[in-house]
Amino acid sequence: MDYRNAFAISASGMTVEKTRLDTTAVNLANVHSTRGPDGKLFRPLTVKVGEAGASFAAGFTQLQGAALRGAEVVRIEEANVAPRMVYEPGNPDADAKGYVAMPGVNQVTEMVNLASALRAYEANVVAMNAAKTMALKALDLGGPQ
Repeated sequence: MDYRNAFAISASGMTVEKTRLDTTAVNLANVHSTRGPDGKLFRPLTVKVGEAGASFAAGFTQLQGAALRGAEVVRIEEANVAPRMVYEPGNPDADAKGYVAMPGVNQVTEMVNLASALRAYEANVVAMNAAKTMALKALDLGGPQ
C-alpha cells in the first residue's frame, strides 16, 4: 500500500489552511487602514478552494474509480463588501461630513475563519500522523520477531 497519497492529501490541506490563516491575518491587520499603497481602500480578501487538479471531465471519471486528490487554492479574490463609514472629523481622509471610509472587514467573521482554519489544519496534521503510524506498523509486521 502506498501511503504517499495520504501524505500528499494532508499536505495539500495544510497548505490551503495556511493560506486561509495568512489571508485572515491580512484582513485583520488592515481593519483600520484608510488606504493602501495604491491610494485605494483595502478590500477584504477571500480564499477560493477547490479539488487539486479538478476539471469538469475529471468529475465524471471520478465516479468510476477512486481518484483521491487533495485540495488547492483556486484563487484569492477581493470580497465585494461595502466600506464602513466611521465618524472621525480629524482624520485627513475624512470627507466633508467628517466620515472616513474603512474596509468592510467583519472582525467576528475573520475570527471564526481563523478558528476554522486552525482546526482544519490540526485535523490534517492528525490525519498525516495516523498515516505515518500505519506505515510504521506495516513495516513492523514484516520485521524480525
